[in-house]
Amino acid sequence: MASIMSSSSALPTRSLDSSPTHSGCSSKLTSLSWVSSFPSINISINSFTLPLAPSLNKGPFVQAAWTRRSRGEAAKQHNRKSWKQRTDMYMRPFLLNVFFSKKFIYAKLMHRGTSKVISVATTNAKDLRNNLPSLIDHNACRIIGKLIADRSKEADVYTMSYEPRKGERIEGKLGIVLDTIKENGIIFV
Repeated sequence: MASIMSSSSALPTRSLDSSPTHSGCSSKLTSLSWVSSFPSINISINSFTLPLAPSLNKGPFVQAAWTRRSRGEAAKQHNRKSWKQRTDMYMRPFLLNVFFSKKFIYAKLMHRGTSKVISVATTNAKDLRNNLPSLIDHNACRIIGKLIADRSKEADVYTMSYEPRKGERIEGKLGIVLDTIKENGIIFV
């Protein structure tokens, strides 16, 4: 096994029976370092070697222990989009947005991928606000549809899509805007 030998001659130390006194220094210290106050021990390992533990840590990263997910996390489904949700913005890139307030009608055509506005028409514009008798009637809806169609053709956009909001029906003023856009040569996909 391992042999342990104690040797006091390896480092200079002071003797155990000599103790310094205040009245006079009868014995002198042989070393002034604090290491000299400890006995030196020589350890030699000749007969056996320690088995090397297999390294679980591969690389500079520390691996965390596996923990069980909580019940809430285990029951939760991951939000994965369907194929249609992932490809719809490429199949139908131009989206029409129509909003009716109590005073005005707003319509804009946006590119879904880049969120850039292609064309805008509103009855709140200076040229329409001063010339139209009513800013929210059926005639104003037809004018907004014609303006959107003309401005989108200028931007080389000939197809667009409209997604109704939840519970929204395509009838009334909204139907008039969409029909006018179709009549002016824009295809809805």
